[in-house]
Amino acid sequence: MTAALSEFRPPASGWTTNDLDALPDDGIRRELIDGVVFVSPSPTANHQIIAMRLGVALDESCPQEWVVTQGVEIRISTVRSLTPDILVTTASAAARNPSRFEPHEVVLAVEVVSPTSRAMDRVMKPALYAQAGVPLYWRVETEDGIIVHTHRLDPARELYAPTGEYASTVECDEPWPISIPIARLTPRRLAVD
Repeated sequence: MTAALSEFRPPASGWTTNDLDALPDDGIRRELIDGVVFVSPSPTANHQIIAMRLGVALDESCPQEWVVTQGVEIRISTVRSLTPDILVTTASAAARNPSRFEPHEVVLAVEVVSPTSRAMDRVMKPALYAQAGVPLYWRVETEDGIIVHTHRLDPARELYAPTGEYASTVECDEPWPISIPIARLTPRRLAVD
């Protein structure tokens, strides 16, 4: 039997990644920002389809030195832990088959924006990924069709600078030459509607 998060009393100084590790493995995605636990609702089918299709499309052209995966934690510090929808990591890091990666092992973090994740995916997560030194960040907007926004880290400012906005085909050279038609990411139901 698993216990609900509400049954656990948060430490007075805030949650740590050790506290999260001690919770039961109940399939709930928990992220930690400065000792505060954030729990996301279950994603929609369209969100998952877009993330799956983008992950597969990236994987097909991914060079051997990198690996594309989904929903694996980036452990930023003892009080910060985020789980992007898709990430690209080094092949050597992925070879360990870890349940989490360190920020320096990640080259790209991707978030698919949902109605319940707008502020996190547009503001909070990019700021934290940038502070952690993740070189590339993509945000996939889904409200008015699928639009992929690509960003590159400005390490001196610890901020992402926009590098592209793609509504037809994602065409970029980072982290490798990529060409993905947006139609390939679109769930069948949306393509028919």
